[in-house]
Amino acid sequence: MNKEPKGLETLLPYLETQLGLDSTSTVISQFKGGYSNLTFLINSPSGEYVLRRPPLGLKISKAHDMVREYKVLEALKKAGYSKVPNPILCCEDENIIGSPFFIMEKVEGLILRNRVPEGMNLDASFFGNLSQNTLDGLLELHQLELDQSGLSQLGKPEGYVERQVMGWSDRYYKSKTDELSEIETVSDWLKANMPEKENTGFIHNDYKYDNLVLADAGNPAIKAVLDWEMATVGDPLMDLGTTLAYWAEAADSDTLKMFNLTYPKGNFTRSEVVAYYASKSPLNLDQILFYYVFGLFKVGVIAQQIYKRFSLGFAEDPRFAALIHAVKACGVRALISIQTNKI
Repeated sequence: MNKEPKGLETLLPYLETQLGLDSTSTVISQFKGGYSNLTFLINSPSGEYVLRRPPLGLKISKAHDMVREYKVLEALKKAGYSKVPNPILCCEDENIIGSPFFIMEKVEGLILRNRVPEGMNLDASFFGNLSQNTLDGLLELHQLELDQSGLSQLGKPEGYVERQVMGWSDRYYKSKTDELSEIETVSDWLKANMPEKENTGFIHNDYKYDNLVLADAGNPAIKAVLDWEMATVGDPLMDLGTTLAYWAEAADSDTLKMFNLTYPKGNFTRSEVVAYYASKSPLNLDQILFYYVFGLFKVGVIAQQIYKRFSLGFAEDPRFAALIHAVKACGVRALISIQTNKI
């Protein structure tokens, strides 16, 4: 973790006032990893906390609304979804660190990035159980009660699919930097192939391994799901499509494997993911190809937006320079799926 992050110098007095933390013995450091919102560890004698704030630079849509994400955590707790960190404090005053932010509990556990941690042995049985646990968590989320919990107030399900297709297409062209014919062809295909029927449920919109806190290397039970910045009420199959887009297989390109550790032996294949989800959901998955292609397109656009911020000098992380290749890889993978009618 990187210590003494810029922009947080005024935070310590605020934390002392609001949470009673000793400013002289509290240390704030930034978590490495992640491509979007910035996450920091607050280490104090009275305990550890996590702070979330928007990225520096360009403001992109409403995806980085910290106040809303805090309300999502509160509503999920009320709905009985136990796999979320406890929300502790929300600050809308931009004078503290330059943007709204919130603080939540730190959940201890294992978070898997795109490589198995050095010295850790995770076998096929571990990944098989992790695949199942991951989908069980997604299914539980999609079947939550919406009205009494207040979750229904966090989205507009009517016309969700069309808004997403048109909205992400618009975001791509606004952040376009290179000529990538594949991703533009996929945009046109999505606009011409939207399903007529829509489903309704609460969705995460970025549900993948590196947003899960697991018990430990011997137990892939999910203790918490992180990064609820894009969560809303919408079509659960759009959420499943995004998860599938991140679900790289062994035969996929290395570029597609950079986001998720789903390619080692023991993990479900994408087809097995669909079959398992279908076996436990009342939803019709006959048009799953559309949702998968949409997921790839969305992931590609997210990569494009971050790459645009990098190209303009708003983000310095050297990993971001390679994201233009992820945009192209998502477009190529989506076109192959359209042409072969396979996920």
